[in-house]
Amino acid sequence: MEDPKKLEEGFGNQKKLNSEEEIDITSHQGNKLDNRDDSNQDLVSHENEQKTLDQPLQKEEEEQPPIKHKSKRVATLDAFRGLTIVLMILVDDAGGAYARIDHSPWNGCTLADFVMPFFLFIVGVAIALALKRVPKVSAAIRKVTLRTLKLLFWGIILQGGYSHAPYDLAYGVDMKLIRWCGILQRIALVYLIVALIEILTTKLRPTTLTPGHFSIFTAYKWQWLGGFVAFVVYMTTLYGLYVPDWNFLVHYEDRSERYTVKCGMRGHLGPACNAVGYVDRQVWGINHLYKFPVWARSKVCTLSYPATGPLRDDAPSWCRAPFEPEGLLSSISAIMSGTLGIHYGHVLIHFKGHGERLKQWVSMGFGLLIIAFILHFTDAIPLNKQLYSFSYVCFTAGAAGIVFSGFYILIDVLGLRMPFLWLEWIGMNAMLIFVLGAQGIFAGFINGWYFKNEDNNLVNWIQHHVFFDVWKSERVGTLLYVIFAEITFWAILAGMFHRLGIYWKL
Repeated sequence: MEDPKKLEEGFGNQKKLNSEEEIDITSHQGNKLDNRDDSNQDLVSHENEQKTLDQPLQKEEEEQPPIKHKSKRVATLDAFRGLTIVLMILVDDAGGAYARIDHSPWNGCTLADFVMPFFLFIVGVAIALALKRVPKVSAAIRKVTLRTLKLLFWGIILQGGYSHAPYDLAYGVDMKLIRWCGILQRIALVYLIVALIEILTTKLRPTTLTPGHFSIFTAYKWQWLGGFVAFVVYMTTLYGLYVPDWNFLVHYEDRSERYTVKCGMRGHLGPACNAVGYVDRQVWGINHLYKFPVWARSKVCTLSYPATGPLRDDAPSWCRAPFEPEGLLSSISAIMSGTLGIHYGHVLIHFKGHGERLKQWVSMGFGLLIIAFILHFTDAIPLNKQLYSFSYVCFTAGAAGIVFSGFYILIDVLGLRMPFLWLEWIGMNAMLIFVLGAQGIFAGFINGWYFKNEDNNLVNWIQHHVFFDVWKSERVGTLLYVIFAEITFWAILAGMFHRLGIYWKL
């Protein structure tokens, strides 16, 4: 059986479009033939960076061969990407022991709930940097489309149920039950929409901004229009779509039982009768939704709240139902996260000084947080990751903007790059660590070498004898195992790969 944690979190990766920061969250520009140690370079200073960002494309002399120049990476973005991956590993593998950092059962926002929107924020920033120049629109569209298809393919392979790693040494999925949605698929949709808008409006955006406090917004009005359309579609459907009664079938070991959920309403934001779940049941079919929804950990479903436990005898029928946390309607709302991320990338391109950039970023971040707090604490629109509510978009994007600004101050302004190199290394090889680490492929490979029985393997031996038995606590041992045997391991490995110029890209 699939590990529900491993099926719910993830992200994608793509190759570069130009010699700039790549389009998606695992972008990297180095290669084996042209590799230099970035650890000795400061994050691009505002003077040098602006020269790079504002240069027009120069025509090469016909008699001279073109010379490839390796553009400097934005170390802040790499470090932020690496932090998000570390956060993903932490909440995925330690969330079972510390339920408070695991996904919120319904309303609210925990540490785990920041992972997905942080990835989408990174996607938006990277798109702005990669597509600040588009020499040929048709070629750019083809590359974006191809990479979207790659994300969809790998999303289904890794999160659709085909892989059973790391605990179950088997593979394969019943096509009647395959999960069509997932994190990679959501990123693919957001990336496609945001990147296409950026490409198709390349001739409409200015190279320099006109004076005015809101010039950065008016210059990219089409990007904001795309985000507004996503907002209108989401809110109209969420509050206007009629949700009828529905039923589902649960298969037990010795029997099957059908349950009915009574609805017949509009605008409901609870687990049972919301439009997000209804759209997914109609589009994908109830058998293709996520089988382990986090709402099963809510107070009304289990006495073990907020941890996973057996269902209460009087638990509502919907506690046993599937629900897709990365479904269609909620992914349309997620486009707004990418739109806010691309705004931060546009600020990085157009504003020269540290102070100008931070003024834009920090004011936007705190403004979004204020909107989110007002919506949530007035019960107008609660924070909800499963519905990807508008308040959740504002709260997580605002937090991403503040964290991104904090990294920028530490790495770029203060020059404290050395302490964050390990995060940069992880961010540079994010796809490799996601597949092998977060999706458990490497641990599954190690578990495949066992003695006498499948549980007698190296991973379990290290967990129990090095961490659980020493600390006499499975909870503390789990947390230390994740920090020292997983995160530290992948940081060292990512650093070695960086030194060797090895980067895994789609």
